Amino acid sequence: MIRRRITLACALAGLAVGVAAQPAAARPGPSAPVRLLALNDFHGNLEPPSGSSGTAVDESGASVPAGGAAYIAAHLKRLADRNTLTVAQGDLIGASPLISAAYHDEPSVEFLGKVGVTASAVGNHEFDEGYKELLRIQNGGCHPEDGCSPAGRWKGARFDYLGANVLKEKTGKPAIRPWTIRRINGVRVGFIGVVTKTTPSIVTPSGVQGLRFDDEVAAADRAARELKRRGVRAMVLLVHEGDQTPSGQRPDACGVTPGAGTRIARDADPEIDVVLAGHTHQQYVCSVKDPAGRPRLYSSGSSFGRVVTQVDFRVDRRTGDVVRSSLRGDNHVVTRDVPPDPAIEKFVQTWKERVSEVANKPIGRITADLTRTPSPAGETALGDVIADAQLAAMKDQGAQIALMNPGGVRADLTYAASGSEGDGVVTYGEAFAVQPFSNVMGVVTLTGAQLDRLLEQQWTSAGEKILQPSATLRFTIDRSKPIGDRVSDITVDGRPVDPEATYRVAANNFLLGGGDGFTVFTEGQDLVLGPVDLDAFQAYLEANSPISPPALDRISGQ
Repeated sequence: MIRRRITLACALAGLAVGVAAQPAAARPGPSAPVRLLALNDFHGNLEPPSGSSGTAVDESGASVPAGGAAYIAAHLKRLADRNTLTVAQGDLIGASPLISAAYHDEPSVEFLGKVGVTASAVGNHEFDEGYKELLRIQNGGCHPEDGCSPAGRWKGARFDYLGANVLKEKTGKPAIRPWTIRRINGVRVGFIGVVTKTTPSIVTPSGVQGLRFDDEVAAADRAARELKRRGVRAMVLLVHEGDQTPSGQRPDACGVTPGAGTRIARDADPEIDVVLAGHTHQQYVCSVKDPAGRPRLYSSGSSFGRVVTQVDFRVDRRTGDVVRSSLRGDNHVVTRDVPPDPAIEKFVQTWKERVSEVANKPIGRITADLTRTPSPAGETALGDVIADAQLAAMKDQGAQIALMNPGGVRADLTYAASGSEGDGVVTYGEAFAVQPFSNVMGVVTLTGAQLDRLLEQQWTSAGEKILQPSATLRFTIDRSKPIGDRVSDITVDGRPVDPEATYRVAANNFLLGGGDGFTVFTEGQDLVLGPVDLDAFQAYLEANSPISPPALDRISGQ
């Protein structure tokens, strides 16, 4: 089925996008200019990201090096004026490089405070270490297990995390501040934050236990009504949800495929003037019509600190509302052709030195690249090796097979040296980049029938997620068949699976809790927990080096 692609009002490449004028109304009074600068999906990338994650398509359509905290700071200083507020749209932390993650992302949150972020929507990755840890990051205090970082007692974020649709399950009351108000240039601007309502299915379930994630639009509307009751009419929605775009799209284009982000941008309370999005790691600047038929700006700024979104508008001093015809949006690529900010450069170097002893430690060897490039059936060499490592880690607990979720494999292992360690050497830092979530391994008992149903859950109406199998598990897929009937010829240790027999299945706690929609895992019995997944990976590398890419023959079919 061909999906229709909407055409929204867009700017030409390299030009700011203007939102069409409102219908004729009463003559506006004097107005005050306001500028917003926004980041989304930073994911702790203090150092300039590398590979494809370290480039961005600029206004000319060229792919240029982009990102890095010192360059973000330099561009923010260049773009800011006296009427500027800096905000963000979530996933600022979580799935982070070791320089940040080793210290529970305190360095990244400190950096964001240093460059003036005043409010951010909470993202799904802010829950990677659980709700209580998010509260510690917001409010301060040392980590309950690892203690204080080398910088001393954590003082808390300088900005407000916002999550209007994150509620306490028992009481229905907000678990996170839903909105905040900032005064700039003599006017008040209200900021509302929401996170994708799919969060419970894409984070470790225990991390959000006791929380409810409401519909984003309903929550935004509640917050907008509250802000209006407080006399605030200029409103910005920071939403950790978005849409997909064509590959290679320029930063100010608007070729979005309508999805969850467009729904929120179109349906949220018409009092909301601007919708700044994230989550999908795409770049776009659009104009959409609100429920009252008035245009409002809807944009997103890529990921990893590669793009800064600039939004300019004027606020009527008499009514306190945004003059919609004044809205302008512009995505700026964070190029590295400018002098880096010296203070932030020094800050990053300090944390780099603190973590270097851990990061540079060799833990194994490989004979060739281990990548996430899938076979036609969806199997990858690196996914297979990780599954084998997890099986080895849980063998003593009776594990017969292991399964790894593809979304948890975050980087490739390349044979070429990334530093001075030498070709083929795998360092702890490189292994961490592959598995940064600190999930705990576990093993449960499933029947053969449950295993079959579990493997059928690799496909949903939202797409597919092919589980990576250990060498002891093989199966065939046929994508031409209906969802729910695509897996056959399942074997464990070379023997056909008996629907009535039981099998011990190893996986990380994200999957075991039903993550990524694999709910059959929650039916498992006799759960036994093991080591952290990264520790299991490290132990396997140390015990089995050098490791060669396995043949991609565990999953057959296409």
